[in-house]
This record gives sequence, structure tokens and C-alpha cells, in this order.
Amino acid sequence: MTDLIRDLILRWRDDPAGTYQSWFLWDERLKNFRSIRRGLQLVVAEIAAGTFGVAYRGSSLETVVHSIAEQRQIFKGADHAFLWKPKLRIPDIYENPANQKAFGQLLDTCLCCNTEEHVVSAIHAIDARKIKGLGPAVANLLYFLHPTIMPPFNTAIVKGYNALTGSKVKLGRWEEYLAMRQGILKLNATYRALLSNDLGAIGGLLFDLGSGRYTAPPLEDNETARKLWEADLHQVREQSAKEARTLAAERETDHTHTEIQGWLRDLGLSLGYDVWIAANDRSRPWQDGKLGDGCLSVLPGFTTETQGAESVRLIDVLWLDQESHRIVAAFEVEHSTTIYSGIVRMLDLALGSAAQALEGMFLVAPDKREIDVREQLKRPAFSRIADLKVRYLPYGALEKDREAIRRFGHGLKPIQSISHLLTPV
Repeated sequence: MTDLIRDLILRWRDDPAGTYQSWFLWDERLKNFRSIRRGLQLVVAEIAAGTFGVAYRGSSLETVVHSIAEQRQIFKGADHAFLWKPKLRIPDIYENPANQKAFGQLLDTCLCCNTEEHVVSAIHAIDARKIKGLGPAVANLLYFLHPTIMPPFNTAIVKGYNALTGSKVKLGRWEEYLAMRQGILKLNATYRALLSNDLGAIGGLLFDLGSGRYTAPPLEDNETARKLWEADLHQVREQSAKEARTLAAERETDHTHTEIQGWLRDLGLSLGYDVWIAANDRSRPWQDGKLGDGCLSVLPGFTTETQGAESVRLIDVLWLDQESHRIVAAFEVEHSTTIYSGIVRMLDLALGSAAQALEGMFLVAPDKREIDVREQLKRPAFSRIADLKVRYLPYGALEKDREAIRRFGHGLKPIQSISHLLTPV
């Protein structure tokens, strides 16, 4: 097993589209450490002075978390855990002064200390308060303060860790995060020569495993399973060469990810649907306002207890029936990234309670990427894709026909007619 993990790390490090090269070695990554630390110092100062306020929007915390969410794909959606959810009253650090001060004390302690013992002790202290909705997602803040002590945290990292180690770590509890942290430290110590003292490296590896870019080596001693895994690893390597060319030419179009989301937002509204924009994208500037203008602020039927809710809330655009409030169509815009995370989010939606009303799932991407996407779908890791009936919607077709659909279209039939079923043929 040790040799297989070593092989995995070596292949992953050479992957131009993997998180090691696309994020961990990214020059701007280190610059953000300094700005995020300064931003957290401001959060602590405002909480201490009683000027932080009672809302996430417009706060100093929103500025910090947004800068983390911009840290490439690995931190996409980092701000979701901090968004104020009024009906659930979580996270309870805005309208509860005592909890807000406790949160500020956690950040202050971690800003000032530099030992593992102090950081872990501060986590136990905040956990003991049982603040509703304030869980291990805070570790993403602490990572940027102590990258050699605190690994980053999100759903994909947890899934990757469980797949690689056979563990059953659950989301949402500090004790589970701390147990996973110990396991990550041991893994990192074993492979430090191939990774880094900075736990962002192994966090990126686990993210790429959990998001589906790589499959974990088989836990059992089975020759057939090992050969299948090695074949999948080889296919990822071949695909990486193609993706390197894609990344180099990603400016082939002037369209931006936000622009495409804006098209889909306006089209959905004009067709009479309610529209949901990914939780971490709603505040992005678009035209004369923000991308989330005129859209839902709460996604019906997806509470923090709903399985896969966090992932579904990060789907780029959802169209919902105005009367039943059920999700009708889901759109993942893959402007210059890979399809892995988008497929995982769609799978969470397709297997959830909203699936019964779902009429269409669409990957929206540049026209030239369809061949590469179909090649990726040949991998064993995507064997379920045919069951999802995901369709490929090219930018060109959307740009050409969206105005006519807006004026004369009804339902999903026009969108389906300009898209193509994605099957690994």
C-alpha cells in the first residue's frame, strides 16, 4: 500500500491541472497568507471593540473568507459555512454577543500563539461552547495562520481522506476533524519528502481524491483491483497532458465563468423559474449589480441536516419550479477548470430528495472541450455518469440561441435541443 501511495503522489505532483501545480505552487498563494492574517486581525479588533456588527454581509469576516474562497478550486465554497442563515440562526456568531466574543477569542489566540498545543486547546475551548453552526470549516481560517499545524477542511478533503485510509470521518464535528488531523499528520510525516511541511500539499492531494480527479489505491491486497487502479492512474496521466494544453489556451474565449452564470440566470428568470446562484458566487459583480440579484437567498429543502446539501448549494446555477420549489435543472459552468467537482456535486443532487423533479443536468463549457470531457468519462471513476444523463451545453450554442429561447422558449426543451447527452462512448 505504501508503494501505491508513493506512486499516486509522484503522478499527482507532475499533474499540471492537479492542485499541487495549479494551487500549491501558485505564486499568489503565499501572498494571500499575509493578507488573510491582516484581515483576521481586523475581525478580532472589531469584535473586541463591539463594532463587528450582527451580519456577515459587508463585514470584515466576509472580506477574509471571500479571499480564501478565491484560492482556486480547493477552497471554492469556503464562505458557505459563514453565510448567515436566518431561519436556522446559524452560524450563531452574529446576533449572539457571547458567541461572537468566543469566536474572536479563538482567532486572537491562534493569531498570537505558535504552538500546536495552544491551537488545539483553543479549538477544544470553542467546541465546548457548542455554538450552533460553527464547526470545522473554521479550520480553513486557521490553516492560513498555521499551515504546518492545521490542514484545510472541506467535504472533498474528508472524502479523500476516508478513501485513502479507509476511515469514516464525518463532517461537522470538531472531534472528527481533530482525529482526521492526526491521521493527516502521520501521512504527511511518512511522505514528507514528496510533500511539504505545509499541510496544504497533502490537503490538495486529499481534495483531488475526494473530488474524483484521482481514485485512491485499493485498500485490499487484490491484484485485479490494483491493476484497475493503475490503469485509471495511467488514464489520468494521459488526460493531464491534454489538460495542460487546455490550461495554456484557456483564454481562447472572452467569456468568463460569471458571464455564463449571468446568461443562465437571466434565461431561467425569463422562462419563469426561480433561480439559485452558487452560495459563494452570489456577491460577484455582474452588469449593474450582483450575480445573485433577483435570485433565491435560501435553497428550499436543503438544510444543514440534508445529505449533500453543502455540495448542492455550490452548484453554479439551479432552476426551480416557482410553485413546487423543486429543482428542475442544474448547470455547472466549467470555464477553465476540470469537470470532477462539478460531477460530484451533480451526483449529490441526483441521489438526493430533489432528484425526482430533476429534468436536466448540464455541463456548460467551451465548444472545444467536449472531446476532452468525453475522454475523461471513459475512466472507471465516472462509470455512473451515464445514469445521470448529464448533457453538454456548449458556450457557442448558448450564446447564439439564448435570446431566441428567452423570447419564445418554454420549459427545458429548447435548452435540451442545443445540448448533447454525455456518455463515455
